[in-house]
Amino acid sequence: MSSRLIALLAERSAKRGDFVLASGRRSSLYVDCRLTTMSPEGQVLIGRAALAALRDSGWPVDAVGGLTLGADPISYAIAHTSALEAEAGTGGLVRSFTVRKEAKQHGTGKLIEGPFQRGDQVVVVEDVITTGGSALKAVEAIRAAGGRILGVLALVDREEGGREALEAAGLKVISLVTASDLLPLIAPA
Repeated sequence: MSSRLIALLAERSAKRGDFVLASGRRSSLYVDCRLTTMSPEGQVLIGRAALAALRDSGWPVDAVGGLTLGADPISYAIAHTSALEAEAGTGGLVRSFTVRKEAKQHGTGKLIEGPFQRGDQVVVVEDVITTGGSALKAVEAIRAAGGRILGVLALVDREEGGREALEAAGLKVISLVTASDLLPLIAPA
């Protein structure tokens, strides 16, 4: 894993204090990955690291995506990096898509946006895994739309049981960074 990516996440995205997480849990660690994933340097580092991890996994990935908003910049970075590799003749394309939190109430009423196709072999992307709930919600929507789930790729695993919950649901999990990687680099609250 890129030490620069870990340092960037620790510097921009991770904070110590007293926080209530999306899961409702209280924590002394808060990680807002968007401060890294939406930055130019973060996009480059994440695209390279995530795509390399997917290639190393051996999973035959057609597309990546997850629940909006956290997964979006990560899946876009992966797709962009795959296009650069394909242009250089060193890899195939990986498409990205977004899973809405609820279906559109107009138009086609889609829950999944982008070039997702029924039958795609998919890796669900997550910015931060805490309980695994967001990834499981995305898995459900993707399966309902005819996608085949290969596994879950998380930018940060908070190491609070989410990985284990996903694995208990029969999903393989790849984490690029863990809370243990970040904590030594974060200033005290």
